[in-house]
Amino acid sequence: MEKVWKALTNRDQMKQWYFDIAEFKPVVGFEFSFEGGDGKKVFVHLCRITEVEVYKKIAYTWKYEGYEGESLVTIELFPGGNTTRVKLTHKGLETFPTATSDFSKENFVAGWTHIIGTSLKEFLGK
Repeated sequence: MEKVWKALTNRDQMKQWYFDIAEFKPVVGFEFSFEGGDGKKVFVHLCRITEVEVYKKIAYTWKYEGYEGESLVTIELFPGGNTTRVKLTHKGLETFPTATSDFSKENFVAGWTHIIGTSLKEFLGK
């Protein structure tokens, strides 16, 4: 669990599997931002940590600079013998603009599936 928690909360490790975040502290109220997109369009993500339970849960708001809407990302960890199960929940997607497919539920599902199911898993397997 400690290894997974560190991957989720250590800026240097996050850079290797998640996004390049200038500064990150797992402390309620801490705000962070990063850029991400599909290569054609870049979005500035604005986040604020709302909940921290060390080795168990971290949650943060997720919104986009210049766009309406705000959502909540929650990542929970569950011990399972020699493994740790990671559960990610992203609520509030309906608050984002619907005029563009960039904010569609399908895009978020595909993105998080890759980030958690492939990038994080491969990083932790090193």
